[in-house]
Amino acid sequence: MTGHRPLSRPVTPKKEGQRMKLILRYLRRHLGVFLLSLLFLTMEAMADLLQPTFMSFIVDKGVTSADISTILGYGAIMLGIAAVGAVSAIMRNVFSSRTSQTIGRELRRDIYHNVQQLSLENIDRLQPASIITRITNDVTQIQDFVMSLMRMMVKAPITCVGAIILIIFQTPQQAPVIIGIIGVVSVLISGVIRIGYPRFGAVQRRLDRLNAVAREFLASVRVVKAFNAEEQEAEKFDVASHSLASANTAALRVMATFMPLINLTVNFGIVLLLWISRNQEPERIGRLMASVNYMTQILFAVTMIFNVINNAVRAIASAQRIEEVLNEKPAQAKPVRPLTPEITGAICFENVSFAYAGAGKEALRDINIQIRAGETIGIIGPTGSGKTTLVNLIPRFYDVTEGRLLIDGCDVRDIDEKLLRTAVAVVTQKPLLFTGSIRENLRWGSDTADEMALREAARIACADAFIEKAGSEGAYGYEAMLGQGGVNLSGGQKQRLSLARALVRKPKVLILDDCTSALDAETEAKVLNGLHHLPYKPTVLLISQRISTVMRADRILCMADGTVQGYGSHEELMASCETYRAIYASQIGGEACGS
Repeated sequence: MTGHRPLSRPVTPKKEGQRMKLILRYLRRHLGVFLLSLLFLTMEAMADLLQPTFMSFIVDKGVTSADISTILGYGAIMLGIAAVGAVSAIMRNVFSSRTSQTIGRELRRDIYHNVQQLSLENIDRLQPASIITRITNDVTQIQDFVMSLMRMMVKAPITCVGAIILIIFQTPQQAPVIIGIIGVVSVLISGVIRIGYPRFGAVQRRLDRLNAVAREFLASVRVVKAFNAEEQEAEKFDVASHSLASANTAALRVMATFMPLINLTVNFGIVLLLWISRNQEPERIGRLMASVNYMTQILFAVTMIFNVINNAVRAIASAQRIEEVLNEKPAQAKPVRPLTPEITGAICFENVSFAYAGAGKEALRDINIQIRAGETIGIIGPTGSGKTTLVNLIPRFYDVTEGRLLIDGCDVRDIDEKLLRTAVAVVTQKPLLFTGSIRENLRWGSDTADEMALREAARIACADAFIEKAGSEGAYGYEAMLGQGGVNLSGGQKQRLSLARALVRKPKVLILDDCTSALDAETEAKVLNGLHHLPYKPTVLLISQRISTVMRADRILCMADGTVQGYGSHEELMASCETYRAIYASQIGGEACGS
């Protein structure tokens, strides 16, 4: 996949440490619980380490001398130690599970909160499918690592170091073997980290791609079925799925290679230990058994360390991706001292140009227009002429690249963002509704709107008739439930409901981005007539592909290729704007054009 980092690029320990800081930062918030878990973990490890030693006492002091009381005494001690270890393991599991889930919840909350603060430019760059993967899969990877860290990572070194000390204490001649084994295992574990990390990073990126393909299909499932394009979409999904499987295979192959080598190293150490002790005195057989048992514990501890490092490699890759979102700064700077003007709706574009991030050309060039408060401006032009881009600058979805955009004489970049967006309502061509009742969707416009305001907005948007008839299963009218995205409504119904939601806000600036495209001519005329008689007289920017729609406006802005082709009344544009005359002729006819 283009743009991805090569899988073979080495990752330095310094970079790994920096990425681990994110996990440690969240872990420090729960330091008390972590230390309590560590206490129980230490008790559990010590209990495991004591068992072979007492078993050697039973063999060397009890079995060899056939002393039943010694056997029973040490057996009772072992039973007590086992009980302490079991209770400690239970408490350790309780604390580790709670802490890992809490950290996961905090990470998801912080990611979601930061994404809400970002501008559309940031969202476009990060990509929605990738953000979803980071909130879900990447956070889960860190949760699993924190749980394994609290359950095993601390226990494994205690067990490993303790077992080494006890082996050397009981059989000093075996010290060189133990040191050699630990050295080889350390090299193998280092190899896992260096080779495995970039591969697991690739897995997460391929998962992003798979999510993007699935998300695109589900969002466009009706179009796919209408064009019988299931096979093409299935092929795209198969390619993305195969790519993910290949990346996973490459990552897991590292683990599958190194783990057997580690097992082989430790088992080879056990064989050496037995060979060195081949002439052991009978009365010291118990110590030999303990040493073999401790070697087995070392193997188990190394396996635990290996598994935790496996999780750590995944977690570090995920932490990097999460940190990218958490460190992402809004592309739009917030004013140090935001202005809070009384917004009436007067808009002025002064030499405004705009280019999307990474685009090769400007989407808007040298726009100079003035719009009076309460005026209705029709905006028309060919597809791709910059109509939607122009109106997206008003609520600061994007910032101008050059020039200034003023509302009531104030640069929008200096106005308090919440105040600005409360004064501006946007209705898009593709309406966006939310799962919930019709009433809940309307109150997105204003959560303090009363029943009369909701019904009046629905009436002006010509939505009241179908709302009264909507519903099933005991929920009717304004209580009728909508599926995700308003799937149980027609296109025209969704557009009218979206318009009603905007009218509930009683905005000072109302942006209608071709939001009547799914309405018949009669219904559209009723809606536009209702907007014309609104008592609070907002400034209306009406984008439409229909020249009959924009002709009702006070003035018309004609655009093409990101520039203003003409701005004035219908009569003025017919006399002076060739682009407008061409659109008129294509829709109304040549004879009318000449009149």
